[in-house]
Amino acid sequence: MQRLRASHSYGYVLGLVVVSFAFAAAAPDADWSSGMLLLIECATLVVALWTSGVAGTGSKFSLALIALSLAVAAALVVWGGKPLAGTAGLLSAALTFATVAAIVVGVLDQNEVNRQVVAGAICIYVLLGFVFVYVYGALAVFGHGDLFAQGTDGTRATRFYFSYVTLTTVGYGDYTMAHNFGRALATLEGLLGPLYLVTVLALLVSRLRPKRFPAGG
Repeated sequence: MQRLRASHSYGYVLGLVVVSFAFAAAAPDADWSSGMLLLIECATLVVALWTSGVAGTGSKFSLALIALSLAVAAALVVWGGKPLAGTAGLLSAALTFATVAAIVVGVLDQNEVNRQVVAGAICIYVLLGFVFVYVYGALAVFGHGDLFAQGTDGTRATRFYFSYVTLTTVGYGDYTMAHNFGRALATLEGLLGPLYLVTVLALLVSRLRPKRFPAGG
């Protein structure tokens, strides 16, 4: 089936990414805020799918994503509990990763380096950090022992801070993973940060094509 015509305007997606970034950094570590983040990630994915021309906002797939996210968020607010919070975190991670994939599809459809490609590339970079924030949160719930060697699982804000410090390879060292799996994840994130930037730069250069002018122009 032919894909939908894509708008390739990532302004709305970037706006939602900024909202989720600010909310995750400032909101209290509570069930309602986890549910709200899940809904924001769902909205970001739906808008990214529409922007990239993969699925319309009213498509069955998009509506199913919205229904699932609403159900999990509502259950989290009504019943709460760590297992449900961990499940919501994993779902948020999956939605965020799917958003990255949708943006990649839209970016690859471009035949030139333009503002939309740059906006999409920024969205992807920030969203990569979010994927690890949610995975670290799920690991804190389902893992054995403390997440950090400092004797704590940390709040969402702490895991948010750790994720982006790791992604940007700043590495202050005030928080470190306590177990091998967490260390492996942190190592992977630390590698992805700089490798993504190098890969994206190479991709954008390779996709850069000279503009064609009419004959005699």
